[in-house]
Amino acid sequence: MSGSARTTQRWFPMLALVAIATMVNYLDRTVLGIAAPYLTKELGLTAASLGVVFSAFSWSYALLQIPGGIFLDRYGTRVTYTLALTLWSAFTGAMGVVGSLTGLVATRIGVGTFEAPCFPANSRILATWFPQQERARANSIYSVGQYAGIAFLSVPLFWITQQFGWRSLFFLAGGFGVALGLTFWWIYREPSESTAANAAEIAHIEAGGGGEYRGAPVRFSLSQVAWLLKHRQVLGASIGQFGGNSTQVFFVTWFPTYLVTARGMDFLKAGTMAMLPYIGASLGVLVAGQLSDYLLKLTGSATLARKLPIVGGMLLASTIVAANFVPADANLLVVAIMSVAFFGQGMTNLGWTVVSDVAPKELIGLTAGIFNFSANLAGIVTPLVIGFAFQSTGSFFGPLVYIAVVAILGALAYSVVLGDIRRLERPS
Repeated sequence: MSGSARTTQRWFPMLALVAIATMVNYLDRTVLGIAAPYLTKELGLTAASLGVVFSAFSWSYALLQIPGGIFLDRYGTRVTYTLALTLWSAFTGAMGVVGSLTGLVATRIGVGTFEAPCFPANSRILATWFPQQERARANSIYSVGQYAGIAFLSVPLFWITQQFGWRSLFFLAGGFGVALGLTFWWIYREPSESTAANAAEIAHIEAGGGGEYRGAPVRFSLSQVAWLLKHRQVLGASIGQFGGNSTQVFFVTWFPTYLVTARGMDFLKAGTMAMLPYIGASLGVLVAGQLSDYLLKLTGSATLARKLPIVGGMLLASTIVAANFVPADANLLVVAIMSVAFFGQGMTNLGWTVVSDVAPKELIGLTAGIFNFSANLAGIVTPLVIGFAFQSTGSFFGPLVYIAVVAILGALAYSVVLGDIRRLERPS
């Protein structure tokens, strides 16, 4: 397609497709947290064993980040995303038929295995379809799906659980995801393959540092990992995102249980209240994206434009600890504190824009895999820490302190370790 008027395929349907896929990604993670108060009773799970189930997703998800990134660099976005989305959704559906702790752990490992390449693929799509000056805004738009979808689906999902049983959640989420996986294969194309993106749009993308890597696929070697980790841009972002992701893991896993058990809310009220922090996180994602691109335009400094919102967001996330000091009859104040904390965590999603900014084009998948491996070590550690601490003490006091501390450490990593944000160039 040709013409002087620039087309907008990068915004729709490509970004819209990624936004919906990301929403499904987080829906499949979150439904377990919604179902938890019911399935623990039916299957006789303790708090510690529930923590193991929550953690199991991240065992495979974290460990397969780098292999998933290598697969992505080798086979491209369309193949990788279609396979991942279809297969992780199939495992989500399978969770609806399990009847034991072992079955839950096995299916969660399956979900984690095939979700592993998703966010590296999202980062690759950002770098391919968007110039740097639009990248943070694009990241915020697709990322808001992981929060807004849960925010507005929370009440219906809690109601479905109460009316039709916890197993229905997994059948519903899994079936929708499989259908979306097939849709992704049908719709997604690289810019050069798109029949709807014209030369003006592609030139706009490439002028801003975006576009496809057109060289031969790079054969993986461990030296590439070592080379990337020698650069503070990759190391600082990876360490920092562990701190930011710990807050998110709490909300995706233990938050409904916290409202029901620690704050004494009934199930449907907990579902209504759970909406508010997710709305806060959605706003945080959007604010960070808009602010970052504005600062980039105003100052010309990607370092300032990316770091300031992320560090500010992590400091806000650390305020979650204030919920420990709220009286038992002030649940609205607790939810307000949680909403502020999750707003801050939403801002840290800008870390994915940092990956798109600094990764060599031929190693975007690998770079994103290293970054997300570190971030999702939080998905292994945090549910276990909370589960065992809650079972030992009967309180969420210690877990909330832990989340606040690691958020502060994440802010320090982004502000001190990261250094200047610039695209890394591999030696020829």
